[in-house]
Amino acid sequence: MNAQLRRLLLDLGPLIVFFFANYMYGIFAATAVFMVLAVAGLAIGYFVEKKVSPVALFTVAVVLIFGGLALYLNDATFVKIKPTIIYATFCAVLFGGLVFNRLFIKYALSFEFEMPESAWRTLTWRWGLFFASLALLNEIVWRNFSTGQWVTFKVWIVVPLIFGFGLLQAPMLMKHMPQDKTGG
Repeated sequence: MNAQLRRLLLDLGPLIVFFFANYMYGIFAATAVFMVLAVAGLAIGYFVEKKVSPVALFTVAVVLIFGGLALYLNDATFVKIKPTIIYATFCAVLFGGLVFNRLFIKYALSFEFEMPESAWRTLTWRWGLFFASLALLNEIVWRNFSTGQWVTFKVWIVVPLIFGFGLLQAPMLMKHMPQDKTGG
């Protein structure tokens, strides 16, 4: 199995199981299952790749903290605000980096792409604004819709939005991909 497909399965698999577990058993059972699968995904990723992404580690830590609070306090609010916390943190890190002239997105993607600072800055702005929008959108949905509708939104709307937004960035990234990566 190639690395991209494996990463996709490790990232999306737990979310899809979360959706179905919520449908069949409710938000708390789904949260418990998601927590276990998130840790398993992190462990499998480490076992196969011999490294752990700081983003994945942060995300799993937030999943465990907020999922644990939701289960312990029997309050689904902690599950619903978890995406807001993650997206707002990503936004803050990206924009904070701009303030201190650090392009953190460059560190995450530089092994694949060689781009001028101006392109990294543009990409940082785009993703920072996108994450801010996702945080706001999550807040609107969880506060105004049922838990089941929020779960559906999280899995079937947010995930495609992230992939779609990523695809919209592809032309800029491909323009700057090293020749040996493109087969040229």
